[in-house]
Amino acid sequence: MLEPQAIASQGPDFSPLIMGYWRLMEWGMSPQERVAFIEHHLELGITTVDHADIYGDYQCEAAFGEALKLAPGLRDQLQIVTKCGIATRARPEHQIGHYITDKRHILQSAENSLRHFHIDRLDLLLIHRPDPLMAADEVAEAFMALHHSGKVLHFGVSNFTPSQFSLLQSRLPFSLVTNQLEISPVQQSVLLDGSLDQCQQLRIRPMAWSCLGGGRLFNDPHFQPLRNELEAVRQETGATSLEQVVYAWILMLPSRPLPIIGSGRAARVSEAAGSLNVILTRQQWFRIRKAALGFDVP
Repeated sequence: MLEPQAIASQGPDFSPLIMGYWRLMEWGMSPQERVAFIEHHLELGITTVDHADIYGDYQCEAAFGEALKLAPGLRDQLQIVTKCGIATRARPEHQIGHYITDKRHILQSAENSLRHFHIDRLDLLLIHRPDPLMAADEVAEAFMALHHSGKVLHFGVSNFTPSQFSLLQSRLPFSLVTNQLEISPVQQSVLLDGSLDQCQQLRIRPMAWSCLGGGRLFNDPHFQPLRNELEAVRQETGATSLEQVVYAWILMLPSRPLPIIGSGRAARVSEAAGSLNVILTRQQWFRIRKAALGFDVP
């Protein structure tokens, strides 16, 4: 069973793998099936769940909340993460998709999430995307109000550059605890752009989304050389799947990311949990890097 780990000096403790629910509405589960699915990943030690207000055209939080209402005892076993700050055209009042990070919107989004989940506190709230119109003082005011009220325990960001992260942090009396970033062999930009360096510097652990490249890793002909290398490493390490090798590759990063699992299949979630037992050598790690990028180190 996976053990919880601190993701920042001021907390919280999260499971080393995170269950992502952004595709929940595609899984076709009844509320009772959602309860069983949550119970399954809790048994594995995957206690942290990742949401956002916009997931499933604004439906995923409420669908997850239906399960928590059926089995309220699950709530205290979970750490619930959600995000806000994107307005999509799924709502008729939005003529175009845009970002919105003013104080009023953040406060209302948090209240909406609490209502959808049928809970009285969020463990972690993230700003979903950098907003060119973000006023750092206003975001900080919203965060501090939610923190003071006890409605949100911790705060972070998602997809922020190091300078954007530092700007918001400069306005807060407490630490942002994570930056949720896209990390995978097919998306390696954050490995060298300073984002993961900042996480190491501040001793905060990033959350890693789209670890499998949104499925492109397994169905894009362009990545056949990468699949070949992953299969070779799988055989060398005794891993049971290519997915395990990919998660192990991400877990080897010294910023110690927390990979987000996106599958609604219980067997694949169980398999992902086994990735923490897959240990790569430095040579194997760089072989995967080269196979993904198509070139060796300079």
